[in-house]
Amino acid sequence: MGKDKLRKFRENETFACLVQPATDQVLGCDHPLKGHWGEKMFGNDRPIILELGCGKGEYTVALAEKYPEKNFIGIDIKGARLWKGAKYATVSGLANVAFLRTRIEFIESLFAPGEIAGIWITFADPQEKKPKKRLTHPIFLSRYRNILSPGGVIHLKTDSRLLHYFTLETASVNALTVLEHNDDIYGSGRADELLSIKTFYESNFLKQGIPITYMSFLLDNPGPLKEPEWDQKPFEQQYRTLTRQ
Repeated sequence: MGKDKLRKFRENETFACLVQPATDQVLGCDHPLKGHWGEKMFGNDRPIILELGCGKGEYTVALAEKYPEKNFIGIDIKGARLWKGAKYATVSGLANVAFLRTRIEFIESLFAPGEIAGIWITFADPQEKKPKKRLTHPIFLSRYRNILSPGGVIHLKTDSRLLHYFTLETASVNALTVLEHNDDIYGSGRADELLSIKTFYESNFLKQGIPITYMSFLLDNPGPLKEPEWDQKPFEQQYRTLTRQ
């Protein structure tokens, strides 16, 4: 492990806005912050929005700056990535942003039913060969549904048409309400002040001429959610691997 990563890991330990639970705090049990994020982390009862797979935290931070009346938590498993967002939030004194280093699979051990007002998924790995690992697979959607408050919106912003249309088909087969979907937010002029927030990875995709897609939907079906019988071949592409540090 490089010296720079070690330095970041050491500094991560000093950030009050960064929570790094041990496995035994989330595996088969509830974390002490579950149901108490507003009170113990933010000191208020304002709505809490999650960004899943937040990487370096650029979107989480931008949302927090844009909407000071809400609280934001960015989640990622990579500590070296989270360092950048946590560092910025600490230096800038952003009191309405936090970061959580954990696997998305543990989300129900970290948040109580109804504790989360909305979720953003930005540029997640489309998992071309492993659909059950997609962050919009019904396995994950069922977890989100258990922590979202009524009417909580899922936002998906991605360069992957495979992930976009898989999610759209998943919503259709499960009778979920789709609020909006757009397969080229910049080309269509849909990229408003909120959607035009650009992460490092998004900027790289745009330079390559790759359209950015967006959709939002509700998890308003209380029954079991199923994976669609869907032909992904027309959307298959070799996933663009960027250096993520």
